[in-house]
Amino acid sequence: MSKELAEGIVENGIVYRLGEHDLYYPELGMPEGSHYNIGKYGLMQCEYLKTDRKREYLRLLLDAKLNEHLHEIDEECHARVELFVEQMKTRSGITEELKSTEQMVWVGLMNNVRSA
Repeated sequence: MSKELAEGIVENGIVYRLGEHDLYYPELGMPEGSHYNIGKYGLMQCEYLKTDRKREYLRLLLDAKLNEHLHEIDEECHARVELFVEQMKTRSGITEELKSTEQMVWVGLMNNVRSA
């Protein structure tokens, strides 16, 4: 059930374009609106999927859901890190009052919290 186009063939909803050596290649791409910037944690998840969960990586990639999945992981991890930072600030006694009175002490304590 294929339909000839001016530049390629459409079969099962996939567009095939004529390439080198007279072979048809599928024109694969990400759907509109599904491109997200991926941060540190998304890249770490991508590396994990590539090395340890190859089947899951390929499934997400072929379903064009990999970028969206990595974006969700990245957002969730950033939210969790912020939650941990707030909890550690509370436990350590780091307050806005300390920030206004002794800025360098506050900066040092915040750097310790973030690096932990």
